Amino acid sequence: MVLFMAEDFSKSVEDGLKLAKRIYFGKDRSVTPPKTVAMDKTSKSYLPTAPMVYAVISDPRIVDNPDIPSYQPHVYGRCDPPALIPLQMNGIALEVNTYLETAFVTMSGSWRVHCVMGNHSCDCRLAVPMGEQGSILGVEVDVPRKSYCTQLITMEESNDIEKTSRAGDGGFLKPHIFTLTIPQIDGGSNLSIKVKWSQKLSYHDGQIKVIVPFCFPEYVTPAAKKVSKKEKIELNVNCGTGMEVLCNTSSHPLKEIRRQVGKLGFSYEAEVLAWSSVDFNFSFSVPSSQIHGGVLLQSPSVHDVDQREMFCLYLFPGNHLTRKVFRKEVVFIVDISGSMRGKLLEDTKNAVSAALSKLDPKDSFSIIAFNGEIFIFSSSVQLATTEAIESAIQWMSINFIAGGGTNILLPLNKAMELFSSSPGSIPIIFLITDGSVEDERHICDVVKSHLTNEESIHPRVYTFGIGLYCNHYFLKMLAMLGRGLHDAAFDADSIGPRVERLFTRASSTILANITIDALEDLDDFEAYPSRMPDLLSESVWTVSGRYKGNFPNTIQARGIFADLNNFVRDLNAHKAKEIPLDRVIAKHQIGWLTVQAWFSENKQLEEKIAEMSRQTGVMSEYTQMIVLEGPGGTRVSESGQLQEGLKAPEFQRLEIDPKVQKIILVQKLGFGFGNVDATAENLPPGSEEVQLPEAAEIFVRATSNCCGKMCGLCCCPCCIRLCGRMNDQCALVLTQLCVALAFFGCFSCADLCCSGQGGG
Repeated sequence: MVLFMAEDFSKSVEDGLKLAKRIYFGKDRSVTPPKTVAMDKTSKSYLPTAPMVYAVISDPRIVDNPDIPSYQPHVYGRCDPPALIPLQMNGIALEVNTYLETAFVTMSGSWRVHCVMGNHSCDCRLAVPMGEQGSILGVEVDVPRKSYCTQLITMEESNDIEKTSRAGDGGFLKPHIFTLTIPQIDGGSNLSIKVKWSQKLSYHDGQIKVIVPFCFPEYVTPAAKKVSKKEKIELNVNCGTGMEVLCNTSSHPLKEIRRQVGKLGFSYEAEVLAWSSVDFNFSFSVPSSQIHGGVLLQSPSVHDVDQREMFCLYLFPGNHLTRKVFRKEVVFIVDISGSMRGKLLEDTKNAVSAALSKLDPKDSFSIIAFNGEIFIFSSSVQLATTEAIESAIQWMSINFIAGGGTNILLPLNKAMELFSSSPGSIPIIFLITDGSVEDERHICDVVKSHLTNEESIHPRVYTFGIGLYCNHYFLKMLAMLGRGLHDAAFDADSIGPRVERLFTRASSTILANITIDALEDLDDFEAYPSRMPDLLSESVWTVSGRYKGNFPNTIQARGIFADLNNFVRDLNAHKAKEIPLDRVIAKHQIGWLTVQAWFSENKQLEEKIAEMSRQTGVMSEYTQMIVLEGPGGTRVSESGQLQEGLKAPEFQRLEIDPKVQKIILVQKLGFGFGNVDATAENLPPGSEEVQLPEAAEIFVRATSNCCGKMCGLCCCPCCIRLCGRMNDQCALVLTQLCVALAFFGCFSCADLCCSGQGGG
């Protein structure tokens, strides 16, 4: 996965909005220029909060209304990095289908390149923010005379195609924001785009919620008031439970069009003056005070690489608010190696402090800080009294000093010794790290040896990874062995919220040591994950997998409640007739199989994962995304829906001929398996991002006045890059030349850039 700098993206959009002021929209009263909304000057201000398309402008001279020339003063130079002008949107349609804890989202929209002269062209960049744990499934684009679609290929195919294809911009701006560049679109053209992705539903207090980014800024509203602006939403809910579903809240005025047992259907369609200014938010519930669930079964398709039958076990925790959760004995293991220096360690310390404040007085805890050594807050877990928590926070302030290497096994072994094994409590190891180590597989074997007793409640392991240098599959393996969960943050700003969310889930265990009976007669049975996690009050419990044989009509789920009473519940099995089970469990299974492939270093399993990824469209570590160019011909509907064009079949790949088709290779989208060398060198997460040379930074600071803003927009940012590669004499001459040009040729452009900026 390549994470581009969000600050650079936001700055490019800010520059693009300034540059868009050049566009003339005519004197007709039915035409008004789009508003530029005043925003806070933060890096997040211009990040997309809904699907957006931007014109990528390197040459500011081509910026103009393609219908009405504005004859603005000439602009010299180039934009480096390119400015991003948000395109005006003509229509948007959203389709959301939910099954169990997964939502499949299809967004169809139409945009116009309103800011480029008709006789010029530019690249256009699509940016798609997704909901929780979003996974891009495919993109289809149609423009005059051309169409594009994405497809996944194996890494071996990627190596063959790399020689004849060109590298394209694409990847993740943030873990939840996918971007893709569409090459050379003519000014005045319409783009019709369809994007598909999946995301997880959230569960809290018995309510299931789906949130889809759907908040559009005002500046994407078309300037012409007479242009039809149609907004459409379709929502289908299928819980798979066979129980009544209740609608709770909705952000948009949905109309109920269908109601059946376990299923709901809604729609919304309207002509609007302005696009949606809030995310699409819908919550519903399956009213039951008791734990309930079932089993879904489905046969594989003829194209499936695994011809075994599919199953999915699920349990809903119910909305019984008085259900008792387990008392906790928590040992926080926190990485304080040199790579955690600065904001990373400070935010981590604050996150642990916030977690301590949420402990019940009957809970107990300790803290282990580690680098090459370990530093222990207490030799055994202590009750979470106010005095103990204050002492722990003070201890962290003294001992959380970044430095040294990374040794994960030492603190894990020590943590196992700190628990008191008190009846009715659940021991939890909460590991936070940003690094990889060479003995990760050995660590897994050691942890597994500690957790062999299935009769007792052995320690649960929850892992939290920071950045891309840590091996998230190793951390996920540790969590699976300990019946826990794994989560991650890829920037310092998200550490606090994500640690808090993971700890809240870890603190909500209501049923432990879950097992499934009556499966002994199956010829083959494989579950993902192989060690079944606990049931939490804050999530729906699912375990999927493959089997051979006759699945029983009824199976039994067993477990232990917090009061040590036994839980036994019959789960009825039925065919998933209206639920695409293969799609619902695809990401789940590919993720767990990748953990197994990493641990076992099994090449055949890697090939199987690559084929599953290619068939389902779910990204994996063993596939790469490409963009195929084909003939155009898609008709753009008024609502912005894509009706025809180049599409990838559901299970069958499009035939690829590099000699005939134009192919664009998208940068690798996987997380990778960590970076041991970067960890050994104590490189902080994100240090792989390219920084400006020192000389260029000095030049930027020296030109940070009003005319400096003009330079950053379009006049001479190339010089900024160039100055980092030349000697002092050349830099001095170039600086004098730029000053002379500013005095003699750029006054009108400076006036443009400075307008509305509060002085200059």
